[in-house]
Amino acid sequence: MSPGAPDRGGAPDPGLALQPDPERLTLPRFLEDVTARHGERTALVHRGSRIRYRELAEAVRRAAAALVAAGVVKGARVGLLLPNRPDFVVELFAATALGAVVVPVNTFARPGERDHILRHGDVSLLLMTAGLAGRDYRRELLEAHPELATALPGRLRLRALPQLRRIVCLDGPGEGGIEGPEALSGPAPEAEALLPELAREIHPSDDALLIYTSGTTALPKGVIHRQRAPVIQSWRFAEHLRLDPSDRVLTTQPFFWTAGLCMSLGASLAAGAELHLQERFVPEEVLACIEEEGITALFAWPHQEQALGEHPEVARRKLHTLRRIRFGTPLAERAGLRENRWGPDASYGLSETFTIVSSLPADTKAQERAACSGRPLPGCEIRIVDPKTGVHLPPGAHGEIAVRGLTLMRGYAKVDPELVFDPDGFFRTGDGGSLDEEGRLHWTGRLTRLIKTGGANVSPLEVEEALRGFPGIQEAAALGVPHPTLGEALVLCAVAAGGPPPGEAEVLAHLRERLAAYKVPRRVLFLDPGEVSRTGTDKLQVAALRERALQRLAEEGAEIAGHRYGGDG
Repeated sequence: MSPGAPDRGGAPDPGLALQPDPERLTLPRFLEDVTARHGERTALVHRGSRIRYRELAEAVRRAAAALVAAGVVKGARVGLLLPNRPDFVVELFAATALGAVVVPVNTFARPGERDHILRHGDVSLLLMTAGLAGRDYRRELLEAHPELATALPGRLRLRALPQLRRIVCLDGPGEGGIEGPEALSGPAPEAEALLPELAREIHPSDDALLIYTSGTTALPKGVIHRQRAPVIQSWRFAEHLRLDPSDRVLTTQPFFWTAGLCMSLGASLAAGAELHLQERFVPEEVLACIEEEGITALFAWPHQEQALGEHPEVARRKLHTLRRIRFGTPLAERAGLRENRWGPDASYGLSETFTIVSSLPADTKAQERAACSGRPLPGCEIRIVDPKTGVHLPPGAHGEIAVRGLTLMRGYAKVDPELVFDPDGFFRTGDGGSLDEEGRLHWTGRLTRLIKTGGANVSPLEVEEALRGFPGIQEAAALGVPHPTLGEALVLCAVAAGGPPPGEAEVLAHLRERLAAYKVPRRVLFLDPGEVSRTGTDKLQVAALRERALQRLAEEGAEIAGHRYGGDG
């Protein structure tokens, strides 16, 4: 988009032919464009601090100079172990302005997953917070890598993380080889003089982000995205969500995943809106912010909206300013919404396409939004193919969704492209669906075992591996059962090894020590060997297990995240 485009909640959808200046599709030029349009408006609000667009751009310039002085060059991998707060935004734009590749680190990740991201992602500089939500990240790193205690700051040599050279804690003192914020706070006039020249060498096709997301394997996959993908999707979301400069947006979507980066952060900036940041989801704090700041748009997962609408605090809060939230939730009712005039759910996307590849504008008539998963967006192509043969199927036929286009990833890190894309360059998603005669997509669910719960992907294999060797359990299968707000609820079906099975609480406690919180099953269901079906190769049949799990939950009248199974469940 060019700075002179119409100012109504972002640019027109910048598909391939609609972008008047494709060279603007880089993150540094995106920040230039939104600053030129909205410089004196408030961009970010965090803990009572308000940062204008102009101030944000200035902070990015200083941070970029500091990174140059620290030795960051184009192509270097810069890890961000930071929650949703201004320094994440500043360092994201600063690093990508130099052509570095940002590797956001999941703040929920346990130490083993964190180290996998740092090693597999070839991170050379890690910018981190001291801790979050009761966790001490510095202590975790020092315990996992004892040699850090005596390492020379800025000259790390860790066998487990061989590419890592520096760790800088941005909000706490240094310790051992971990440096404090002063490492990046000194004047850097010579480095600053280089910034214009460095900016000229940033192109839309350059790599910008390496996003780690769960796949069907035990360890998360690294998704490599070009500079253009987050920029296109930021303008696109601003338009499709109908955001404008009067909006005050509150997000619970973490910035280490693509939805948080473009639907929340990028779209708010593209629209000239005011984005309120909270480091973690605390319902009473979210409700207080909505009332005190007059929040107009809330971007949260459905189960979080339900938790807000059912929280004891909600009755005394004035929520009438909310106008961009999902209709039909307890929270929408509390906000006084009586008509379904807005909703973001007529869409389909995934991390590999930096979110949406099909969508309808959020103010489309409710009946049309409910009928499909949107239409393919400009610059994006969708095919339905036979899951086994890859043959292209006609309209109306059900098969596997395959996608190609402007925002499709460059590939998976350290995976050959021929193992990822078909001969026509399409990525097969593992999702089922169909295209109707009018070109609308109808998504029907996963064809693979990957579990999508509460907006996150969970690998069943990772959960099962975390339980391997647990006494009293012969084998187990993690699976998803339908849930109205989570999408799928994660349940573990376990077969006892003989004798009395272990307690459910004991199993869950074991898994909490080894998995991020959102990967821990909601329930553990113990089954007798005679209750499970097997394949010809003696593996558990997941489809049959899912039916048995649903039956058991219904028999118990079990409640998971506000939904009771059985009866009309």
